[in-house]
Amino acid sequence: MERLRELWTSYCYQILILGALLILVAGWYFKSPQPSQAGETLSSSQQSLASQATSTASAASGRVCVDVKGAVKHPGVYKLRAGARVEEAIAAAGGVLATADMKQVNRAKQLTDQQVVYIPLPGESVPNAPGGETSTEEASGSSDQPIVNLNTATKEQLCQITGIGDKKVELILQYRQEHGQFKSVDDLKQVSGFGDKSVDKIRSQLAV
Repeated sequence: MERLRELWTSYCYQILILGALLILVAGWYFKSPQPSQAGETLSSSQQSLASQATSTASAASGRVCVDVKGAVKHPGVYKLRAGARVEEAIAAAGGVLATADMKQVNRAKQLTDQQVVYIPLPGESVPNAPGGETSTEEASGSSDQPIVNLNTATKEQLCQITGIGDKKVELILQYRQEHGQFKSVDDLKQVSGFGDKSVDKIRSQLAV
């Protein structure tokens, strides 16, 4: 006992300091989140950051989706950067055909999402937008369908006519080869498969 008293007298301060340190360490350990909880907190934080990054990237890389039709090499739907112009939509579609009537097209017009860009052929009419600027959004005033010239349209352009399939398109092309140009839309009735009613239904989409 005498020995213990001597040790306590000599090292009491050190023992008290060590005990205090142990108490602090134990308190910190029990107050800190467990490993699984820390992992969950980190995962939630990472998900939040990832969501914010995705939203920022989406806003920074805005896109417009446009449908390019008419006298272009590769008609179809294309995604372009927000703020792109009609000229860029034409380029995405492979450029225009040699027979395209570009006098009616405003290449500098800014694109909007879901816009239809129609490139006409000679003889096709595209309505003018307010202010005298040529609109390439639609080729007919109240219809979403473009006006197709029976004498100059390609097979792909003829297929855009409502209610005309590949078979009827082939018959139209065959008629052009055998008889030359259509003199009027009513001449389409001379093609097998076209009657008065069927021609009247698509008359607003046709030109010669």
